[in-house]
Amino acid sequence: MKHTLFILQIFLFSIVFGQKKNTEKLQFEFEVDSIELHVGETKELTIKLLNEDGDLSKNSFYVFGQRRALSVSPRTSDSTGIATVTVKAHKPGRLRLSVQSITVKRDDRVRDKLVVNVPFPPIDHIVFNQTPRKLYTETSTSFSVEVIDEAGLTRENADVKLKSSNTAVADFDIFGNLETKRTGRVTVSATAEGVTEQYNIRVVKNPVRSVTLSAEKDEIRTGDVLVLNATALNRSDRAIDDAPITYSYIGQADYGKFGLPAAGLVTDDGRFIAETAGLYTLIASSGGYSAQKTIKVVPRNVQKKAKLVGHGLISDVLTSDLWVWAGVDKHEGKDFAVTGTWGSNGEAYFWDVTNPDSMIIIDTITVDARTVNDVKISEDGRVGVITREGASNRKNGFVILDVSNPYNVTISAEYNDDMTGGVHNVFIYENHVYAVNNGRKYDIINIDDPKNPFRVGVYEMDTPGHSIHDVWIENGIAYSSNWSDGVVAVDIGGMKFDEADRSQSQFNPLLAKAGQGSPSNPIKLAEMGDPTGRNHAAFPFLSKSTGNFYIVGGDENFPWGVRATRGEPSNPRGGFHFLNFTDPENPKEDAVYQVPEAGSHNMWIFGDVLIAGNYQGGLRIVDISGELLGDIYNQGREIAVYQSSHKEGKIPNAPMVWGAQPYKDYIFFADMNSGLYCIQLEDLEKGPGAP
Repeated sequence: MKHTLFILQIFLFSIVFGQKKNTEKLQFEFEVDSIELHVGETKELTIKLLNEDGDLSKNSFYVFGQRRALSVSPRTSDSTGIATVTVKAHKPGRLRLSVQSITVKRDDRVRDKLVVNVPFPPIDHIVFNQTPRKLYTETSTSFSVEVIDEAGLTRENADVKLKSSNTAVADFDIFGNLETKRTGRVTVSATAEGVTEQYNIRVVKNPVRSVTLSAEKDEIRTGDVLVLNATALNRSDRAIDDAPITYSYIGQADYGKFGLPAAGLVTDDGRFIAETAGLYTLIASSGGYSAQKTIKVVPRNVQKKAKLVGHGLISDVLTSDLWVWAGVDKHEGKDFAVTGTWGSNGEAYFWDVTNPDSMIIIDTITVDARTVNDVKISEDGRVGVITREGASNRKNGFVILDVSNPYNVTISAEYNDDMTGGVHNVFIYENHVYAVNNGRKYDIINIDDPKNPFRVGVYEMDTPGHSIHDVWIENGIAYSSNWSDGVVAVDIGGMKFDEADRSQSQFNPLLAKAGQGSPSNPIKLAEMGDPTGRNHAAFPFLSKSTGNFYIVGGDENFPWGVRATRGEPSNPRGGFHFLNFTDPENPKEDAVYQVPEAGSHNMWIFGDVLIAGNYQGGLRIVDISGELLGDIYNQGREIAVYQSSHKEGKIPNAPMVWGAQPYKDYIFFADMNSGLYCIQLEDLEKGPGAP
């Protein structure tokens, strides 16, 4: 008996010891400590991933160039743990070449970086962004310039000196505004690093003798945009079209007795929006003359109650994404959902949610993975796809499921060709899977026969250090989120529309450019970069109330790291940016919804309503009707908030909403720490004496 026990102890020790050896310490070795390149130059570099004995680790790893500045090829090592890469500099600065091992567990990743110094090229020329030849006295005009270097790049944050040749006629203030004082001629110049650009301006007498101001409404709600119509007139009451007009406001908030300010925004082109209710006096000024108009701003009053209908608690693992769909065949009339798991055991749970107040898990699929990050169901409700990251054999990829019977889900096929680093997100559209592969492209896989998938196309950007996080598809257009490269719209089979096909104002202008792309030939239609480098989600939005077309870009930032793997609440940040693509050639950001104390993750838009997964900020339901401008969070547009904390959660009492989906009269959403929820919106109860 003792001998048997001793053998068992030796066996257990060998298992534990073996597990420790499998998590051996690895380190990267660069053949040089740093490199220097000029813009446009390339250099070959060898990188090794070594074990603690100094031998090649026989593990693959990634090589990343700094986004939008440094490209590298190839971006993955061979399986022995060595890579000989070519590095190319595209922008100047102190740049980083980063490496990261491919591991089963997220926390086992090994990272390192090499400094790449790229000197700034000499400045070639300076361009004024506006060149007025005539200005009126007693006006202020903002000047800005672009500094272009010898590589053809715009030099950001260059030290530019603006100067007037005759300060008695006009002079610059410290903010780059040229203030005119009297009639005369003046030469303005911009100088940076010894390079100067200049041109001549004539200052003439200001003819303005009065200003008129009108608006269509005397009362608006918070968050409504009011267009101001202002005109500068001369002595004969004739309009002076080129006279500059400035706008401002003063306000008295409804709660002003507490000493709090009335908050709003007025743009240079005369659009006003208020964040707080109260009385506002709007002012238009030109040439020392002004006009005023007083308006009343009332509360938006869109609030409703988010009532919990049902909750399916998951407390042993972290929950990832969800999808809800209607049953088919013998299950027609029933409703189902699937949720993934994050950093866990490769599980996907299938739920019967026909009665949302009593949701139950009816089946579980377990695959070789640590994370099943994304789950999607086909339009016909028969095919499911779940993603794989952290597979033990590092093949990863995605798994195709037969979900026609959600009580007995079966695996149809696995797809892992060239997907070593894992598939993070997917979308199913017209019998094709769009799989975000290795964080740098999306592969397009035909699943006409779900048991025999095959690649038909791929879309990858060509920008330095490019990467991708997600893709969403509507009407044959794929909208991807690409960190620094922002949002990108790609034609993968969009129906071509002509201008004559517009249905009043309800028209996606990208469809006017579509018609040439296909799954095997994806074609880029439009894009807009992200200056923060954090674009994480993208969702198309055609405003029903205005006809404006947006791509809403969500950003994600974990400034204090992802702490879920340590069993601690995370504290991310981020928001949702409303990028106006009504003119696809000139997109612009109109508004932002950002909860100051919380992060942003996935979103869904239906009608003129945003459903936002705001991580520790809970589920947020937001009114996005009408023209959008400024800070939506402060405009009283939140319809409801639901905080999904649970005392028995994986991380107790800590909401961490991943994403949501509207379905029938409900909103289903997944919380990383506590599982699947279903809520319903209800009108707020009226107080005593209310009509």
